[in-house]
Amino acid sequence: MDVDADFVMVKALEDGVTIIGLTRGKETRFSHTEKLDKGEVLAAQFTENTSAIKIRGRAEIKSKHGTMKSGKDM
Repeated sequence: MDVDADFVMVKALEDGVTIIGLTRGKETRFSHTEKLDKGEVLAAQFTENTSAIKIRGRAEIKSKHGTMKSGKDM
């Protein structure tokens, strides 16, 4: 594991927040799905296999680029 690789911290602001990892390559595919309940935190790291994440639900996302919120009414 490369501890210098880019990562994000996702904190669920409601129950049932879904985080989906997407792969690199010729075709983008789902690689992993995780569900968080309110207050739970996930640290997600971008790797040679994972190029993006999709977040469904109300969550706070922190990265080296700043902080943002996802979900309706944000």
